[in-house]
Amino acid sequence: MNEVVILFSGQGAQKVGMGKDLAAAYPQTKQLFEEADQTLGFPLSEIMFEGPDTELTKTSRCQPALYLHGLASLAALQTELPELKPVAAAGLSLGEFTAHAAAGTFSINRGLEIVAQRGQFMEEACEATVGAMAAMIGGDEDAVVKLAADCEVDVANFNAPGQIVLSGSVEGVDKAVSEAKERGIRMGKKLKVAGAYHSKLMQSAQDKLATVLSRTEIGTPEIPVICNYRAELVSSATEIRETLEQQVTGSVRWTASMQALIAQGHTTFIELGPGRVLAGLMGRIDKSVRVISIDDMDSLHAAVAELKA
Repeated sequence: MNEVVILFSGQGAQKVGMGKDLAAAYPQTKQLFEEADQTLGFPLSEIMFEGPDTELTKTSRCQPALYLHGLASLAALQTELPELKPVAAAGLSLGEFTAHAAAGTFSINRGLEIVAQRGQFMEEACEATVGAMAAMIGGDEDAVVKLAADCEVDVANFNAPGQIVLSGSVEGVDKAVSEAKERGIRMGKKLKVAGAYHSKLMQSAQDKLATVLSRTEIGTPEIPVICNYRAELVSSATEIRETLEQQVTGSVRWTASMQALIAQGHTTFIELGPGRVLAGLMGRIDKSVRVISIDDMDSLHAAVAELKA
């Protein structure tokens, strides 16, 4: 079996029904959902399985939901393929916490508590500020970075070549969208989001998360985890705390993170999360590598067959 790198989804990938069929099929996965509901003190699994979408979309709900779904999908995969031993992990924004939990950096329940608080802190920051985000499609990276600086907004995500997201004040983001074409960017498109994630407007959330992380026991990951903030492997407790904290207001350097993994010789990636978003980004980053996406029973069975082939 090929060496595989596991990738975990970020906010925005959530969908009602996520994990329901996996919980019905695997006792271990069902137990994960039940323990999560007990840990959080509210029925997260019910929100994931039944909705409504307006509730699942809340930052305070979708972040722990995606974290839980990623780990549940991994548990189901390892039930089917016990011999599968991932050799590295990464996750998009929120997914970095899932990657650390999968790597044993902290316990699943402790990670769930951290992620639930992170989501709550970011939701509060969104409510306390007026921010926006926009995707810059088909633009040169240097041109987009210069546009962000000129409009006094931040670069939230370097998702893939030709797909960079800006974040900040409504005025600044609107200005960036209006000036995109004249800067040689094919299109600037505002996103439907609750606030300005990965920008200076999230500073209050970052400060609160730093306090939570300072009280969290951080172990050495059992497999390498690459961080978004630096696009490099992190292993010490100090590095892990710092990069998870800085990621809240810092740029998600997904393109560079994937390129770093590919440069190490990794060619097979498993995406654990709804919607095949990360597979789509990888198609723009490097078409030569393989991404197998898992988010439900059908895709799990297909993945198992492909990995056994």
